[in-house]
Amino acid sequence: MTALKIVQLYYRCFNNRDWEGMLALLAADVRHETSQGEVREGIALFRAFLAHMDECYEEWLSDFVFFTEPAGMRFAVEFNVHGVYKKTDGDLPPAYDQPYELPGGAFLEVAGGKITRVTTFYSVPLWLKLVTV
Repeated sequence: MTALKIVQLYYRCFNNRDWEGMLALLAADVRHETSQGEVREGIALFRAFLAHMDECYEEWLSDFVFFTEPAGMRFAVEFNVHGVYKKTDGDLPPAYDQPYELPGGAFLEVAGGKITRVTTFYSVPLWLKLVTV
């Protein structure tokens, strides 16, 4: 499977809420970086992140655009995030099933047939505005 197909499958698994399928595409020492918070390394921390997100949010992505560099191992992905904020997340605003939609993007690296890095970005101030209206 090509690196691009691996990245596309990763997002297909995300939209299908197939967390085990996503995790199977990751390298054991995957580096996970988000718009806010600590860098996580390893599948165990990625799994914990997915469980937390699944508890507080229901999200799906659309309108994917995939970009790659000449070697075809590093990717930028642009998408729209559609979600429902279903459970209050820590000290964030209270959740009461607020819907939201905002642009997002990610950078991924693939080596040895596995995703070795996932860096995700979206505007936290915009998200806060959308769920506190």
